[in-house]
Amino acid sequence: MSVDQYKKEVGMMNLEGLIDMREGISLVEFPVNEKELLYRFEQLYTGAVNDVLREYCLLNQALPNHIIPLREYQTVAGFAFTVKSAPNAMIQGEMEFRVKMLDELHEDAFVIWDTSKDEKATLWGGVMTATAKGKKVKAACIDGGIRDTHQILAEEFPVFYKYRISNGSLGRCLITHYQVTLQIGDVTIKPGDVVLGDIDGVLVVPRSIAYDVLLRAEEIQENEKAIFNWVHEGQTIHEITEKGGYF
Repeated sequence: MSVDQYKKEVGMMNLEGLIDMREGISLVEFPVNEKELLYRFEQLYTGAVNDVLREYCLLNQALPNHIIPLREYQTVAGFAFTVKSAPNAMIQGEMEFRVKMLDELHEDAFVIWDTSKDEKATLWGGVMTATAKGKKVKAACIDGGIRDTHQILAEEFPVFYKYRISNGSLGRCLITHYQVTLQIGDVTIKPGDVVLGDIDGVLVVPRSIAYDVLLRAEEIQENEKAIFNWVHEGQTIHEITEKGGYF
């Protein structure tokens, strides 16, 4: 084999590995049913789960801090349903593709929408909220604009977003993909990942480790209950740290 052939074969193998790493979707099944898994995650909070992800050396799982909750939500958890759009002057075919995407939106989904840094349009509003709620979607996170805010609030549907503006999407952007890998900030999001949202923002837990992360986060939450009790009892910092407490 020549050097050029060797480089070509190695390059192809590396490319296949990169594609699998970026675009491969985990189909792992959990030891508990999916609704129980989500319910248990909803008894936690994003900070505790994020600390566990750090133990896995995953430091970039929280979506950028420009994405904020519309209300001060308690934790909501769902499975990532990813959507990708981009600014575009074209209109033809947009509605048909949107309808196809909405048809595939499923119960317990947590919509994650990458707008390709759009700054002018809204991708989520009152009708989208009513549709999602009717399909028992858990929440939506839009890295871009929303509108019809009163309608969203009236539905009591959790929404995380970047900005609000009255502009609609038609003629300003196009949905290009859905249920594909997204990159928002430093975070990679794949369909089926576990997504948590609360007052502190949105956090992505890779599906392949979600159950183990859940168990460890539940352990941390129990430890913190003990630490809070020690603090309320008036124990000193040294007494608490000697028993394994932390601050």
